[in-house]
Amino acid sequence: MAPGLEALQRRLGHRFRQPDLLVRALTHRSYSADHYERLEFLGDAVLGLAVSTLLVERLPQQAEGELSRARASLVRQDALHRIALDLGLPALLRLGEGEQRSGGRERASILADAAEAVLGALYLDAGFEAAQAVARRWYEGVELRPGLGKDAKTALQEWLQAHRRPLPVYEVVAIHGEAHAQTFEVACRVEGAAPTTGRGASRRAAEQAAAAVMLDHLHTHGLSSRVLQP
Repeated sequence: MAPGLEALQRRLGHRFRQPDLLVRALTHRSYSADHYERLEFLGDAVLGLAVSTLLVERLPQQAEGELSRARASLVRQDALHRIALDLGLPALLRLGEGEQRSGGRERASILADAAEAVLGALYLDAGFEAAQAVARRWYEGVELRPGLGKDAKTALQEWLQAHRRPLPVYEVVAIHGEAHAQTFEVACRVEGAAPTTGRGASRRAAEQAAAAVMLDHLHTHGLSSRVLQP
């Protein structure tokens, strides 16, 4: 299997028993008649159930309408586009020449569809529990408190602004692994709180993870009294 696909499987935390499924999940209809659209259809359903289960578990007091709005936010195109970027899908897509020339490799709609197709392929390869575990990891950096569906960095920024505090600072503290399969470690620093760290397959994902840990800390402990003084 190509190094890029090997790296993708490591980022997913799943090795495909049927690698052809993963290849098909990355194949656009402009490249081949054996493309990802049926897998995308399946992955959309799998993702919806996985996210719904996560929300019901994490937000036991929220009404059905609020849960539906949160789910819609978490599975919309821009959220899936960010997931696709974190997985490194742009470099792995198989596109026809015309689609490549027109910028298809960076098109948010194509990348979002491919992310769902990858999840659909994983479901066919290993079943719902394996696909659900991967989907849950995709949302580890997403804030699931009031302000549902916002990513952790946005939610952290809004929390600090509401408390009239300086914005957070993110710093890459380590990069692990070889170039084609790197893991980033990022520190999140907020005045009045101990730094938190997060890891991810990209700097963006690591920042989200670090912000999510910081949010949990702030919701539990708040900021130090020294900083909260006017």
